[in-house]
Amino acid sequence: MCGIVGVTGKDNAVQILLKGLKRLEYRGYDSAGIYVNDQDGHEYLVKEKGRIADLEAEIGSDVHGSTGIGHTRWATHGVPSKANAHPHVSADGRYYLVHNGMIGNFAELKKQYLSDVTFKSDTDTEVIVQLIAKFAQTGMATKAAFKKVLNLIDDSSSYSFLLIDNQEPNTLYVAKNKSPLLIGVGDGFNVVCSDALAMLDQTHDFIELIDGETVIVKPDSILIEDTDGKRIERKPFHVSTDASAADKGAYPYYMLKEIDEQPGVMRTLIKHYISEDGSIKIDDNILQSLHQSDRIYIVAAGTSYHAGLVGKELLEKVAKIPTEVHVASEFGYNPPLLAAKPFFIFLTQSGETADSRQVLAQVNEQGYQSLTITNVENSTLSREATYTLLLYAGPEIAVASTKAYTGQIALEAILAKALGELRQVATAADFDVAKELTKVANGEQELVDEKKDIKKIAAALLPTTRNAFYIGRSIDYDIVQEAALKLKEVSYIQTEGFASGELKHGTISLIEKGTPVLAVITDKHTAKHTRSNAQEVMARGANVVFIASRSLAKDGDQIVLPDVHPLLTPLVAIVPCQLMAYYASLQRGYDVDKPRNLAKSVTVE
Repeated sequence: MCGIVGVTGKDNAVQILLKGLKRLEYRGYDSAGIYVNDQDGHEYLVKEKGRIADLEAEIGSDVHGSTGIGHTRWATHGVPSKANAHPHVSADGRYYLVHNGMIGNFAELKKQYLSDVTFKSDTDTEVIVQLIAKFAQTGMATKAAFKKVLNLIDDSSSYSFLLIDNQEPNTLYVAKNKSPLLIGVGDGFNVVCSDALAMLDQTHDFIELIDGETVIVKPDSILIEDTDGKRIERKPFHVSTDASAADKGAYPYYMLKEIDEQPGVMRTLIKHYISEDGSIKIDDNILQSLHQSDRIYIVAAGTSYHAGLVGKELLEKVAKIPTEVHVASEFGYNPPLLAAKPFFIFLTQSGETADSRQVLAQVNEQGYQSLTITNVENSTLSREATYTLLLYAGPEIAVASTKAYTGQIALEAILAKALGELRQVATAADFDVAKELTKVANGEQELVDEKKDIKKIAAALLPTTRNAFYIGRSIDYDIVQEAALKLKEVSYIQTEGFASGELKHGTISLIEKGTPVLAVITDKHTAKHTRSNAQEVMARGANVVFIASRSLAKDGDQIVLPDVHPLLTPLVAIVPCQLMAYYASLQRGYDVDKPRNLAKSVTVE
């Protein structure tokens, strides 16, 4: 996701901003920019498409200042370009703004208030900075103009704003809604950032902001006001200086950080594997080997196995090639009767999974072609397979895999699209994977920004229970198997993921008063059936939570998911399930990152 940095009260603002942006590179981005002011009437705006290094190369030795803002952007409104990069400047040259998030009613605001303004970009962000300038030109003070614009933004929007008025060049105006932002407290200076990791070389003391608050940051003061203009006092929290804590940024646990990183993983995969013209950037040798096979065998363990179940749906429905999914520890000792021309895909986060490696050894002995999809370059399974595709998800430290799971599914979707095009099937031509994964990233962001709602549900549903069930049908059955694994492995609640239609064939005997049952509904063909099965367990005393796509949701559903492509619903549906597991573990007092008896990389069979 986009990254924000800001500083006021330090002469080396340029270097502080650049270093902060570099620390946010893991989020994924396609352009970057900075604005700095030296308090003596000199100001500098530098933006560039591409990497931070490209931006750095454009910054001349004359660029300097003690106050500034910076941004890394992933395109949502408008293509990646220098013009669409942040910071954006108002038409009168007075205001500079960076923004994370999306403004749902930007088009309406533009039409109503800004018909006479010439825009330089295609972004929703420029609408906001032009509006602020428009109201300031009527005589309003900057703070009043800023707050007026905030009140015009509709509830569907998400934002973190960082604004500079060059008539008050040592002041930063800050606001947020559904998008993270922190104030870093310094000695004679202050900073702003979307992740504490960006500013840990400047300070380890941060103030967390709450949705709806407005903040005015100067070198020697921080003024926080609520929506009514009432001043709020809030003490900063301290981020530990040890290396592992720094890696977590301001997060208390790696698992939560990695859940939050999933939208960025989607965008990173798009960047690595899809060109701007929509063509897939996967080695043609991989695609030709897949094309020449008559059946694909996905081999994996644990969470990766569940990602493989979704991969089967994608490969069969998009690329129209028969696909099987096998548990690695079973396949090695009880292999199925293979097709004439098999191709093997190994899914593994670490690339060191012993169960999968012993299968790969057999595959190599028989001379079959194979592909490892992993998050770790040069790992064992990567080295020993015929081909490798990397997830580029960044280190996943928490034992319970989250971003690797969604990364694997996203990469399987990209692979299915490319293979389907090579096979010239119509389903692939109709599957715009870049567009659909961008929608997924936005949907995941919406869900992680609303994690407080999941926390409340977990507190009400799972505080003392010994057992729980997830139920779903079709692709939702794939989802609930992974959801159940997440809950059991970090909270130790015995949880099972069942095909909801199978409940009455035996499992419903386990339902009693108070049993938690979470019903996942994203498949329109089976939605009514799953609701019917949920009614059956409710009639026997179960406490049911519905997790439903927006287009299939009913009044009373506790968790509503953004609508995405039917084959990609696991990528959004799993997010609240991951958070449910996280909060259930926390409320029971467990170490979320290091659940008992488990290891991140399973190197023994």
